[in-house]
Amino acid sequence: MSRLSRFYNTYYLPRKFKCAVTVPGDNSVDAYTQDITFVVITDDNGKLQGFNVMAGGGMGRTHNKAETFARVADHIGYVDKDDVYELAKAIVFTQRDYGERFNRRLARMKYLVHRWGLPKFIAEVEKRFGKKLEPYRALPPWKFEDYLGWHEQGDGKLFVGVHIRNGRVHNQGPLRNKTALKEIVEKFNIPMRVTPNQSVILCDIDPGDKAEIQAILDRDGITPDSKLDSLERYAMACPALPTCGLAVTESERIIPNILQRTRKLLNKLELRGETFVTRMTGCPNGCARPYMAELGFVGQAPQSYQLWLGGCPNQTRLARPYLEKLHENDLEKVLEPLFACFKQYRSAGESFGDFCDRYTFEALRQFSETYIPVKPIGSGRRRNRVGVSDELFAKLKARSKAEGKSMADVLEEAIGANL
Repeated sequence: MSRLSRFYNTYYLPRKFKCAVTVPGDNSVDAYTQDITFVVITDDNGKLQGFNVMAGGGMGRTHNKAETFARVADHIGYVDKDDVYELAKAIVFTQRDYGERFNRRLARMKYLVHRWGLPKFIAEVEKRFGKKLEPYRALPPWKFEDYLGWHEQGDGKLFVGVHIRNGRVHNQGPLRNKTALKEIVEKFNIPMRVTPNQSVILCDIDPGDKAEIQAILDRDGITPDSKLDSLERYAMACPALPTCGLAVTESERIIPNILQRTRKLLNKLELRGETFVTRMTGCPNGCARPYMAELGFVGQAPQSYQLWLGGCPNQTRLARPYLEKLHENDLEKVLEPLFACFKQYRSAGESFGDFCDRYTFEALRQFSETYIPVKPIGSGRRRNRVGVSDELFAKLKARSKAEGKSMADVLEEAIGANL
C-alpha cells in the first residue's frame, strides 16, 4: 500500500484510507468496513488467480449530522492478479480527484460512492483502469475468525492466538501479558502479529516449544481461549477516556463491567451460554466498529450511549440505532426486555443480531413497553408474557401516559383488581 501513497504527489489525504486483504470466508478483517478490500481468489490447487474487490466502506459518523453515516462496502468486481495494482491505482486516483476536500467530515471514499452511486463510480474506475472489470465472483458464506488458541500453520510449525482484553498490553495484578509476550518473543525469537480484533498471534512456533510457551502464558494469567467468556471473546472497545481527546465517555475501562452485567442478565433469563458480538466506543467515530455489532454502544454523553442493534455475527450487515441515549445505570432496564423478547420469539438457531433485524425495532419497543421484569428466584413475582389486542394496547398506553406510570404497572394493577 505504500506504493499507492506516492500517487497523491502534492495532494494529501484529508482522511484515513483503509485497505484489507483476506481469503474467501474469513471476515476477521471486517471486510465491509474498509475503503478497499481484496479477497484472494485461487484455483483448485491453491494458486493465486486474482481478487474480488470491494470499495466504499467506513464507520465514522458525527452525532446529529445526518449527512454523516456508517456504510458497508460494495462489491466492485473481479480483477486478475496481474492487474490488481493498476486497479488499486484507479480507485485511489478516483478518490483523489473527486473525493470531498472541503468538508473533512465527508472526505472518506464511502461518501463519494454514495453520492455518485455504484454504477458511476465503477464507470470512472474502469475509465482510469483502462478496461472493464469482470463480475464479482461467488464466495462461500463469511465467518468471523479470531484465531485464538493453538493452530497448525501449514508448514509444520504452529501459531497461537492470545486474547488481549481491549488490546491493552500491560502488567496489572495477576495478569502480566506484557511480561509473557516479551519473554516468549525474546526467548524463542518468533514474530508477533496484531489482529484486527485487538488480539495477538505468535507465529512460526516449533511444535517442541508449545508446552513451554503455554506454561509462560498460564503463569502470567493469560486466559486460555477455552475458558474465555464468549461475550468477552467477541467484544471490542476503543481506548476512549482518558487516552482519546475525541471521547465523550468511557469505553475500554467500562466494557468489562458492561459485559459482566450483560452475562448476569442473560443467566437470569436462562440464556446461559448465549453470545453475540458486542462493541463499544466513547464517541461516534466508530473506531471499534460498533456499527457492525449485534449489540453496539456508541458514546453520546458522559455515562450515556446510543444503543445500536441488528448487526450480524459475521459482520456483513450494518446495525441500526435503537435508542438515542442509554445511561449506563439503566443497562439492565433496557436490555432485559430485549433479551426476553429474543428468548420468546427467536427462530431456531437465530442469533441475537439476526433476530433484532428480523423482528423489527417497532415490535421490540412494543414488547418492552409491557414487559414485567423477572424477579430473582425466592423474591416472589416471576415474569410471564400476556398478549393484548391492538385496541387494548392503545388504551393501555394512553392510561400509562395519563397516570405517569409504566404500562406494565398499569396492566398489573388492572389485572390484579379483577382477579
